[in-house]
Amino acid sequence: MRTRLLPLLIVLLAAVLLALGIPLAVSLAAAQQQQVVVDRIDDTARFAALAQFVTDAPGGSRRTSTDERRESLRSELESYYGVYGIRAGVFYRNGSAMANAPDHWLVPQTGEVRSAFAEALLSRRSHDPRQVWPWQRSRLVVASPVIRDGDVVAVVVTDSPTGQLRSRILRGWLFIGAGEIAAMLLAVGAALRLTGWVLKPVRVLDATTHDIATGRLKSRVAVAGGPPELRRLARSFNEMADNVEAVLEQQRAFVADASHQLRNPLAALLLRIELLALELPEDNEEIASVRTEGKRLAHVLDDLLDLALAEHAEADLRLTDIGALAEERVAAWAPAARTKGVRLTGDCPPTTAWADPIALSSALDAVIDNAVKFTPEGGTVEIAVAVDGDTTTVVVTDTGPGLTDEELERVGDRFWRSGRHQNVKGSGLGLSITRALLAAGGGSIDYAHHEPQGLRVTVGLPRQAEAAGAATGAVP
Repeated sequence: MRTRLLPLLIVLLAAVLLALGIPLAVSLAAAQQQQVVVDRIDDTARFAALAQFVTDAPGGSRRTSTDERRESLRSELESYYGVYGIRAGVFYRNGSAMANAPDHWLVPQTGEVRSAFAEALLSRRSHDPRQVWPWQRSRLVVASPVIRDGDVVAVVVTDSPTGQLRSRILRGWLFIGAGEIAAMLLAVGAALRLTGWVLKPVRVLDATTHDIATGRLKSRVAVAGGPPELRRLARSFNEMADNVEAVLEQQRAFVADASHQLRNPLAALLLRIELLALELPEDNEEIASVRTEGKRLAHVLDDLLDLALAEHAEADLRLTDIGALAEERVAAWAPAARTKGVRLTGDCPPTTAWADPIALSSALDAVIDNAVKFTPEGGTVEIAVAVDGDTTTVVVTDTGPGLTDEELERVGDRFWRSGRHQNVKGSGLGLSITRALLAAGGGSIDYAHHEPQGLRVTVGLPRQAEAAGAATGAVP
């Protein structure tokens, strides 16, 4: 969730910063240019004041004091050009030069200089030249009219290079960009803290939900930090988990109590059946059928009690030699396999894992019992112990009829038995008990096809103490 929420916040923050930064950059460029324009207007006003009384047309025969003023004006323009590199000139209405620097610079027939010159002839100063941007190699033209007796007699024009202006604008933009980057970094840091603060209770809630879903019903959410709504959600979740655990505990207690309480009446009933059988012929089919069903019911009650205890009891985890334990179970089941004509073999090298030895023995007994039970005479059952990364596996394979894909999805469900095996002795609870015993210690059981035929059952056990302890809520 954080990977989805954080980019959204960053995009929104970047959009806000750009929405603020771009107008600020444009305003900075406009302010820098306006400052230059004001300076040029002041300069042209000063030159216009000097040229105000230099009104004789060029080529005239009169030589008056205006020559001195023209020379003074020309000297000012040359000094101005020499110091600042700005072309400047005073031009009569017909475009001829009164004084200019450099000498060869005249008003062109087209372009910005001509446009500014024409505007000044209308008694208007240049106010808003086109904006100069750092990537444009343009010039800044400002024109001011020279007015005498209410008439425009000449125009002062300045043509400025914009290199320094563009540099100042670029430096300002770099400063703004650095500020935007710093603000963005601060915003990202704040977004990380904010999303972490908001989503931490969600992550804890997700982990606790996963723990409860995998059987660790005592897991609870620590109500600390985060928004008030999420803290309230955590408290509600804990209350719900407490109620669910209480209901499940009541169900387990009911199953255990019912199984235990029914055993005594059932034992008495079986005893009465045996007494009744003494009064009937030995080959009476009805009494034999009743006796068989009674024993089957007793077996189901025993299995129900074992399942309730397996789901309720905590595993006594310890570092166990899985190879030795599996080899012991192979030896224990060898006589039953020989009686049925099934070859039982074991490849059990020494290897350790965290497990409850009693629970693991019971689980392996159930798996091997099923394998021997459903393997026909002359078949083979193999038990192999191996290490697979952080897991020790006990693989039990047989050459029996196996299961279909649909049956593999249901194997291990309570009271489920394949339609092909309804006449085989059993209650359908053995593998359910096995799964409960293994899950209590962080173990697992998986079922798959065995080639060319048969079933492969894989029992997985954690080799690390942390993995095993996570199943019980504490490191063993």
